[in-house]
Amino acid sequence: MSAPTSPTAPAPHTNGERHPRPVAAEPRPYHFPAFERRTLGNGMRLVVAHVPKLPIASALLIAEAGATADPAGREGVAQLTAQLLLEGSADMDGATLVERLETLGAGASASADWDIGGVRCTALVEHLPEALALLGDVVQRPAFPEREVERLKAERISDLLQLRAEPGGLADETFLRTLYAPGSRYAVAEGGSDASVRAIGRADVQAFHEARYRPAGMTLVIAGAMTADEAEAMAERVFGAWRGEAPAPAPTRDEPASRVRAVHFVAKQDAAQSEVRMGHVGVPRRHPDYFALVVMNAILGGLFSSRINLNLREVHGYTYGAHSGFDWRRQAGPFGADSAVKSEATDLAIREMLTEIVRMREEPVTPEELSLATSYLDGVFPIRYETTDAIASALANLVIYELGDDWFDRYRERVRAVTVEDVQRVAREHLRPDELQIVVVGEPGAVREKLEALELGEVRTVDSETI
Repeated sequence: MSAPTSPTAPAPHTNGERHPRPVAAEPRPYHFPAFERRTLGNGMRLVVAHVPKLPIASALLIAEAGATADPAGREGVAQLTAQLLLEGSADMDGATLVERLETLGAGASASADWDIGGVRCTALVEHLPEALALLGDVVQRPAFPEREVERLKAERISDLLQLRAEPGGLADETFLRTLYAPGSRYAVAEGGSDASVRAIGRADVQAFHEARYRPAGMTLVIAGAMTADEAEAMAERVFGAWRGEAPAPAPTRDEPASRVRAVHFVAKQDAAQSEVRMGHVGVPRRHPDYFALVVMNAILGGLFSSRINLNLREVHGYTYGAHSGFDWRRQAGPFGADSAVKSEATDLAIREMLTEIVRMREEPVTPEELSLATSYLDGVFPIRYETTDAIASALANLVIYELGDDWFDRYRERVRAVTVEDVQRVAREHLRPDELQIVVVGEPGAVREKLEALELGEVRTVDSETI
């Protein structure tokens, strides 16, 4: 017996007829949560977004303590310092801190990227003042226990050993080294190298904290069910007595190591497939072509339906996925395309990736490609800011990159304003096929001769043990 039909269900199709597909409605207006900027008495900046939908709030404290501020020979100290903040203060060890945060139902983390370092937490709004007080204590008076310094150093060194055993991580680390000129902080991974991490001592961590974690150079971002007045009063209680001038900027060299295309080969005897990275130095986050570049890259390799992915995955079956993107930083981060491909098709996959980069420069994209990319970027944008933590992160980006207060409200219109001509112009200006540095990690017997036969530039051998 067939199942009964719901009285509200549509009538079944008959005679092979099909109802037309529903047409997408016009995108609804989106407004990023309103926010206020204030400054505490000690110079610390405060950014507050009142988001009363749920009784929770997120706090994000950022400092001018990113990896570009690492001293030469101590690369990795920024990341290590951030991680050590949650290992306790002068009066409270790490285990006690975790226990007290868990009692409040608060989640906390600490990290550093290329540009900034800091801590964050999310809690019920009634518990946020106490949770922030705990984090304020460890930021202002960190203990940096010797045993924890050594433990986290050992973890990073262990991670590097694992990277050398894993082709994907090895390719990523090698790619940075090939892109940037010697002496650039960008030439070494955020977490540092084996040699630089081993050289870091507790005194280095303490000196970095004293130099970079200063209230006049920090910003506290609050997003949640808390008004600006409430947030300012809370911040003054926790940080008001702290003093310290803003640290000096810490830029690094961002010029390329070479403007001549080359292939860098890392032999991995047991590699089941080849890891491919190709790219060059890109542009800073505040570049005026930012929106056109975002749309251009979405078409090139930023979406599943992008040219590079469809070519390598759908047309040729060389890989399960291929991708391209810009790593946005205050200074010029990398542009790169990457994929893990069949060993026997390594040369063919590289050729196709390069073909798509060249084609993006030489041929206008179709209106359909442009519409698909802008519709996706437009449509997904509001979904990215549904939590207080995501809103706090977004507001932090306004501070880090000195973006206008209307940046998020105007994002969608700026994406939709990108034209076919804009895409081709930025591709011609910012994609440089003749300067690509191509990194391949793979099985030498299956790959090396094919790379040389490509004649894409000198094939250089890279020793994985030096990474």
